[in-house]
Amino acid sequence: MTVNRRFLLARRPHGTPVPQDFSLVEQPVPEAPEGGFVVRNCYASLDPAQRGWMDDAPSYMPPIPLGDPVRATTVGVVAASKSPDFAVGDWVLGMNGLEDYSVNVAGGFTMKVDVSQVDSPSRFLSAMGAVGLTAYFGLTEVARPKAGETLLVSGAAGAVGSAVGQIGKIMGCRVIGIAGGPAKCRRLIEDYGFDVAIDYKTAEGRAKSVAELAAEIRAAAPNGADVVFENVGGDVMDAELLNLAKYARIVLCGMISEYNSPEKIGVRNLWQVLAQQATLYGYLVMDYVPRFAEGGAVMAGWMAEGRLRIDEDVQEGLENAYDAFMRLFTGANTGKLVLKIADGL
Repeated sequence: MTVNRRFLLARRPHGTPVPQDFSLVEQPVPEAPEGGFVVRNCYASLDPAQRGWMDDAPSYMPPIPLGDPVRATTVGVVAASKSPDFAVGDWVLGMNGLEDYSVNVAGGFTMKVDVSQVDSPSRFLSAMGAVGLTAYFGLTEVARPKAGETLLVSGAAGAVGSAVGQIGKIMGCRVIGIAGGPAKCRRLIEDYGFDVAIDYKTAEGRAKSVAELAAEIRAAAPNGADVVFENVGGDVMDAELLNLAKYARIVLCGMISEYNSPEKIGVRNLWQVLAQQATLYGYLVMDYVPRFAEGGAVMAGWMAEGRLRIDEDVQEGLENAYDAFMRLFTGANTGKLVLKIADGL
């Protein structure tokens, strides 16, 4: 290619992003800087966290500067290099952007990957990437469930939640998942092996009240949840907090219900953390980046044994980045959401 298409953040979204918040531009393909290299991005991860990075607000990562490409984890091929550590043709995983070509340097999140280990390079954005390893380390290292304990997962049909539930079953837990709609709840049972699926929506499609949802959780877990893996926040988390076992562990991984809300919903039942002497962990997978190879090997082994299923929802074309990204917030995605940008060199 002679041009570099870039999906830029044009303005800060207010509430739900709209197409006018972004622009797709064409610029010259960058040259490799001294000591660095240029990656041809082939697949990009689309994640709820990207919505938070678009706001000019304190977070664990700086906001995306206006006029920069939307930040994304990508896997691609080195197209040009002036680095002794990365050769043309190497496959690389790194934090780049929604663009055809990205300039990279060694270090940080950037690492070589062996695509011969997987059926698609996109696996390094799902099962063996940040999403799958968020589930793996969050459960095995942070929550540390014991066999026989009850694990409650919100956003359970999503990329992280579905992996958490399956790993919980591997570890001997009774697993309850919360998802939206009959189709997703069926997937929890039939595809991912959850013991119980709870629909947070009514038959009419509205979100159930905190009291309604709390009653359904209580019926499924009369002794409370020993571990809560939280991906949703808001009313769903409030209902879960009313169903904690004593000394429960809550892994706060995400709060997707809040991301597009100009006025944050908040959590009102936090008192239950005190009442049940529970522990609430704020969890970011970036602390475990040095151990990604270790965790990826375990995940790959479970997949090879047929004990772990990681679905991908691959959308194609950088020109479709906005529509693909919004699938996260409409519930349209049916697995880890990935944008395919190119086939490689």
